[in-house]
Amino acid sequence: MKRREFIKDSAMLVAAAGAGNALKAADRSFASLSMTEEGKTAQASHDSEMAADDGKLITSAPMLQNYAEDSIGVAFAVGALANGYVLVGEKPDLSDARKIKCGGYRLTEISDKVSQIRVTGLKPSTKYYYRIGADRIHYGSGYDMKILGNEEDPRTYSFTTAGKDSKAHFCVINDTHVHWPGLEKTIAKVNSLAPSCVIWNGDASNTQETIESQIEIFLDPKISTKDYASEIPYLFSPGNHDSRGMANRHLERVWMYRQPEERSPRDWDLGRNFAVRMGDIALIGLDTAEDKMDTNPIFAGLFNSDAYRRAQVAWLRDALKRKEIAKAPYLVAFCHIPLFDSRPTSNPGDVAPDDKDPKYTHDFAIWQRTCAELWTPLLEKAHCQLIITAHEHTYRRDDPTSGRSWTQLVGGGPKLDEVHFPTVIEGKVEGGKLNITVHNVLTGQVQDQVSFAPRKR
Repeated sequence: MKRREFIKDSAMLVAAAGAGNALKAADRSFASLSMTEEGKTAQASHDSEMAADDGKLITSAPMLQNYAEDSIGVAFAVGALANGYVLVGEKPDLSDARKIKCGGYRLTEISDKVSQIRVTGLKPSTKYYYRIGADRIHYGSGYDMKILGNEEDPRTYSFTTAGKDSKAHFCVINDTHVHWPGLEKTIAKVNSLAPSCVIWNGDASNTQETIESQIEIFLDPKISTKDYASEIPYLFSPGNHDSRGMANRHLERVWMYRQPEERSPRDWDLGRNFAVRMGDIALIGLDTAEDKMDTNPIFAGLFNSDAYRRAQVAWLRDALKRKEIAKAPYLVAFCHIPLFDSRPTSNPGDVAPDDKDPKYTHDFAIWQRTCAELWTPLLEKAHCQLIITAHEHTYRRDDPTSGRSWTQLVGGGPKLDEVHFPTVIEGKVEGGKLNITVHNVLTGQVQDQVSFAPRKR
């Protein structure tokens, strides 16, 4: 399986650029997001004003992120220093709308790259309408700031929150790896199925060094349907590539975490985990992190995946006890790297210190034994029926065995060929069962089907 051929050009470019150039590029990319010197900020404001005098302020359609029962995220790209906002209400004409600005409680967020608005205080299983807007900002100093103008997207969008009365219908995509032809067909299939939400199950990225490249992946992709996530909410379970590169170390600047009040202090760094009730299905999102050991010299001791995986145990234990999760008839978990592999030559991801062993065919994790040992006892106890994974770029189904009660589905790859074809894994509750259909995006045919009865409770 030639899993990494399609990213070799990107890897060679990053290697050739060297760490110094990568740091310089990242510093330029994040300048407007992290500047503390008034002079630099004033210059950025001036540059943005000059560049965008005749241009659009809002430069992408909105993307619905981190779908939940009582909140949702709205993110969109901007082309100049801006303070974004959302108008949201239950009436189609937005006559009952409230205005929610980007940023937290103390200060709004001024950015010339991305506006992120977390809409909280929503009702479960409820349809809402919304419109996005932004104020163009001049910033000269702490005492020299003003609004230069305003822009609103004329379109009114809608979404429905999660909850036990929502439609139990999801889709999963994975390993898209900035491969636009595959993503084009994948998104077209998702839109034709019109699910309640989509789980992007990791490796949306390759190795991203700039925020501009992240914006292109999530907010302004090179596909025909620019508003692909404006009315279908997305959840995200990161893959190993989604933490590689200077920009991906701060992916939350493009794909937001949930608000502080939505997470316990203990779980502060677990912003990608999710436990969401959608109709009769409980959706659990876990992060398997890197596919290499923290001790592998290639990462110079700059990754801390092991501690991160272990921190998710307490979160998972508590999430499975939540009333709305515990009482759901179906429990489905999602993570990027598989938690099971029967092949003796498949690297289990715990080969210290550098992932190399002659008995394994790859020097990176094909599956994640550590995560399996940490998480699956809790999922087994909760009678989880299905774990949907990715990473291998080839579709596979692992049925339960005498020592493993759950089914594992491994999603396909990014390429439009007969081995690495993309999949859309669809789950829908109908006829008293959770029916899973695996769509082959290359052929347009059904690749596989499997059904699950309600779990024991």
